[in-house]
Amino acid sequence: MLRAQIFTLYPEFFPGPLSKGLYGKAMSKKLWDLKVVNIRDYATDKHKTVDDTPYGGGSGMLMKPDVLAKSIDENVVKNERIFYLSPKGKLFDQNFAKDLSKEQSISLICGHFEGVDERILSTRKIEEISLGDFVLSGGETAAYVVLDSILRLLPGVLGNDQSTNDESFENGLLEYPQYTKPPIWEEKSVPDVLLSGDHAKIKDWRLSQSEAITRVRRPDLWEKYNKKN
Repeated sequence: MLRAQIFTLYPEFFPGPLSKGLYGKAMSKKLWDLKVVNIRDYATDKHKTVDDTPYGGGSGMLMKPDVLAKSIDENVVKNERIFYLSPKGKLFDQNFAKDLSKEQSISLICGHFEGVDERILSTRKIEEISLGDFVLSGGETAAYVVLDSILRLLPGVLGNDQSTNDESFENGLLEYPQYTKPPIWEEKSVPDVLLSGDHAKIKDWRLSQSEAITRVRRPDLWEKYNKKN
């Protein structure tokens, strides 16, 4: 079972959509568990202050290291990997998700304001991860994405563990086009090869489609794919 922890200033955001559908069923089956930690509960002053101005000046506020550290120290178990969701972090991708799906427990810190005091990252060995080259108003939305990508890889969550094998990024390529009934819709037909029953030809068609789509839409992935093949 995966034990996930979310450190946030807005605990009411969770579990949110993670309690619905397949993930809700998986939680009830004890395939994973979620604990939500309200960082503000660990502030010691009467106003429950969690942020302060940055040394050296600048706009915005930073999360205080003492408050965040206390919330971490009282909840994180030994050897648990801790991640801070940050645009400065290592890019989170499918391979990263696979890696984390093998962990027994992970913690995600949802930032706000202008970020966190740098000292908390080094003293608590916190890894920074990013979803891409853009900025969000808080880490909660990013935490949903990270957990979603991990949970679907846990054995038993999707029902058919083979269903993730042909998805985008699994073989270094984007996924091929998919079709379902009816065979003709708005004068557009399903490609004949998919109706042929010839599994070898279907496999070749899907690979060629994946390669063509990746080459046009993601030249960075296409370059990596060519180097490996």
